[in-house]
Parts: sequence; C-alpha cells; structure tokens
Amino acid sequence: MRKVDKYSNLVAVFGPVIVLIALIPVAINHDLLHWGDLLVFVVMYLACGLGITVGYHRLLTHRSFQTYKPIEYGFAMLGSMAIQGGPLDWVADHRKHHAFSDVEGDPHSPHVGNGAGIFGAVRGLWHAHVGWTWRVHGMATHEKYAIDLSEDRGMRVIHYSFPFFILLSAALPFALGYAITGSFYGGLTGLLWGGLIRMMVQSHVTWSVNSVCHFFGNRRFEVEDQSRNVWWLAIPSFGESWHHNHHAFPRSAKHGLRRSEIDTSAMLVGLLKRLHLAWNVVEIAPERQAQRLAPVQPQATA
Repeated sequence: MRKVDKYSNLVAVFGPVIVLIALIPVAINHDLLHWGDLLVFVVMYLACGLGITVGYHRLLTHRSFQTYKPIEYGFAMLGSMAIQGGPLDWVADHRKHHAFSDVEGDPHSPHVGNGAGIFGAVRGLWHAHVGWTWRVHGMATHEKYAIDLSEDRGMRVIHYSFPFFILLSAALPFALGYAITGSFYGGLTGLLWGGLIRMMVQSHVTWSVNSVCHFFGNRRFEVEDQSRNVWWLAIPSFGESWHHNHHAFPRSAKHGLRRSEIDTSAMLVGLLKRLHLAWNVVEIAPERQAQRLAPVQPQATA
C-alpha cells in the first residue's frame, strides 16, 4: 500500500472527528453552519459519491456500461476526490472482494479470521468497516485484478495523481464557500462541511456497504456469500446498499432490482443512456432474476 493511501485513509477515519471536537469551543460563539455550507456539502457529496458508485464501481470495476473516454476519466477523477484511494487500487480491491467474497482472501469480510462469538463479530465488523483500510487496502495487485486499467495511460495518470485530487477535494469546497459568501470565513466553513465532514460521511457510508451489508439485512437470491440488502442505506449510498442484489448479479448496472428499491446511481446511468452517452448497459431480465431466487424453506408442522 502506498503511504499516501494509508495516511489518507487514516485521515478519513479520524481526522474529521478530531477537527469537530476541536471546533466545539468555536461553535459556541460562531456560526459554523449556514445554507451555503449545506449547498457545498450536497454538491460535493453528489459529485464525489457518484464518482465512486457510478464511476469506480459500476463502470470501472464491473463494466456495467460503456461510455466515451472523457466521461470515463471524468468519473474516475470525481471518484478520486472522494478520498477512498486511486482508481486502480479501488477497482483491484473490489474485484478481489468478489473473487473471494466472505472467504479467505476477501480484503474486507466481517466473517473471516476474527474468531467466533460476539467479540469475533465485533472484531469482524471493525475490520470490514475501517480496519482493512490501513491493513490491506491497495494490496490486490493491479496486474491480476485491474490489468485493463493499468494498461490505460489516462487511467494511470489519474491514479498516480491521487495526491493532487486530495488537494482538489479541499480546494473546491473552499472556493465554493468563498464564492457563495464572499468571505474567507465562508470558504473555511465550506471546506469544513464540503471537505472534511463530507469526506467522513461519504467514507463511512461506503464502508458500511462492506460491513453492515455483509452482516445485517435481507436476502432473496441464492448466493454463496453473506451479502445483504439494507434499505435504510439506499439513499445515502446512491443504491449501493442493495448489495445482495449486486452480488447475485455483479455486472448489472442496476442494483435496485425492484421499483421500491431506490437506486439513484442506476438513474444516472439510465439518463446517460437516454442522452446516448452510455451504451451496452447490462440489465437483468425478470426471468433470470426468478431463476436465482433462493428456494422457500418449508415450514415445520406441529
């Protein structure tokens, strides 16, 4: 793992918490949140979050659809600003996760190598949520798990420019905050909410898919791993928490397979398709979904 990835992960976990604690005395006497900060937070959360879910995950990892190279690179740059690692590392780790889902070799399973009982479950959830980010993140080799990206010169440039995107992820919310308020202080609060707090919330939502969505929730398809659907994470994760559906059909561009399963990432892919900016969008027919349904267990009779 590159040091910049390890330290950026540590900052994403602990940095915002430390800053928020340090700002408690300031918050008592100053206004640290106004409508402009919320706007900056929402803009950055949407841009960087969809960079991860549509860009890193559905486009680059699973090739759920195709698009033009400038759009592909654009999504990769937005994903980089989420501060979850460069595209090659993220994709390689996630492809390895699918290759070894919930068995030995999975980078972030809560079910492997943490012992039994309640303490083993807690250790497993901690590892799957954040512990893996400084222990095994980026250790899946590009040559084995992301050879298509490592052979793409433009994607390599984006990946090895990750430190620049860390700075850009801070500079943009500062600039937005300054533009909205016309003050340096407004830039700082924009940086706080659209930078640090946004990064913290976004990271923990993504990590919750690794931990919560492999431990709690519902299942309906016949799969060998422990993936689950978690409805209350659907909106903040842009549809990623229909994780059991995703493991049943990894290449599907749509994770929310029912009308009631909100999937804003799939909505964006659908919009790109209607605008003729995306094609070869992978969709799973209802008949194929029905074939993967888990058999209903007969109820015991008295």
